[in-house]
Amino acid sequence: MAARDEPKLIFPAMAGLYQRFSPFSYAFMRFATGAILLPHGIQKVLNVPISKFAPNVAAKGLPFAEGLSYLTYFAESIAAACLAIGLFTRIAAAMIGIEMLVIVFLFQWQFGYFWTVRGYEFALLWVLLCIAIFFKGGGQYSIDRIIGKEF
Repeated sequence: MAARDEPKLIFPAMAGLYQRFSPFSYAFMRFATGAILLPHGIQKVLNVPISKFAPNVAAKGLPFAEGLSYLTYFAESIAAACLAIGLFTRIAAAMIGIEMLVIVFLFQWQFGYFWTVRGYEFALLWVLLCIAIFFKGGGQYSIDRIIGKEF
């Protein structure tokens, strides 16, 4: 019988499945957050030279466009990979979250909410996920946990 505080399941037969995989849900969310961003970074590193990317940053009035472009490439490749495996998790989440805030407000705000019209919906989701990951850290299934250090 379920405890008083636990909600009744619509499909009680699923209880075993939920209990079995629940401990992995945070690791899955953290992994997916980094792994989905990683191809964006790899694509930039392999196909878009900094000299072609930096003018887009400069056009928004940001100083040090070339340096910020390198940081963008780093965040979307190295930091995304770190987030996926849970290495330097909080630092990676902060870097990606800050980058996504810049994308939301400087690059996509003008297009509105919906990603289908270049809006900020997808970048905002990354911001929110990175905030949650920043406060939680790597979690039980992370490299941070294995090495015994949370950064």
